[in-house]
Amino acid sequence: MKPLLSTIELHNEKILLLLPLFMNGYIIKKHCYLSVKAPSELTERYRAMMIDYPKFFKMDNLSRLGFIATEILLQGSPKRFIEREDIAVIGFNSASSLDSDSHFQTTIQHKDSYFPSPSVFVYTLPNIVIGEIAIRNRFLGETCFYISETLDVSLINQTILDTLQEPSVKNVLVMWIEYVNDSGEAYVALVERM
Repeated sequence: MKPLLSTIELHNEKILLLLPLFMNGYIIKKHCYLSVKAPSELTERYRAMMIDYPKFFKMDNLSRLGFIATEILLQGSPKRFIEREDIAVIGFNSASSLDSDSHFQTTIQHKDSYFPSPSVFVYTLPNIVIGEIAIRNRFLGETCFYISETLDVSLINQTILDTLQEPSVKNVLVMWIEYVNDSGEAYVALVERM
């Protein structure tokens, strides 16, 4: 069985290669890649897209990256923002929520400036990005986030195939998303059962 997704080497890093292709009755319908080198790029992209979603400004950088990448992917999609139980949202990364975890650590590490921030703490789970996307798009299907030491294409492929075996699931929004040290990248694809 050929994988739905494969990797290529680029600048000594594994890059997820997403191509529209058919396999076993499934197609990668849409895909996009987004890379940012500073948190300000996320806000700039948000404003340039003229999105009206004030909750964006409360999100951590991992969630903002996933949100913007998904907005790029889904813009102009028919039936957008209508409740959909047939779309699953699945995410993968290797750093978990390290960016938010590090930020939260700074709020509790010194006794003299100890001030734990609930608004930062809420983002110390990587699955929050998936929840933000599901809420924004009114996706009511399965949501799941996996942590893998490396970009494990076979795990991603198997998870997509397993999810699409569920009779109620017709589409999977899948992503590999990392945000650490003020930079990040997201590969997002919409996989559809034919």
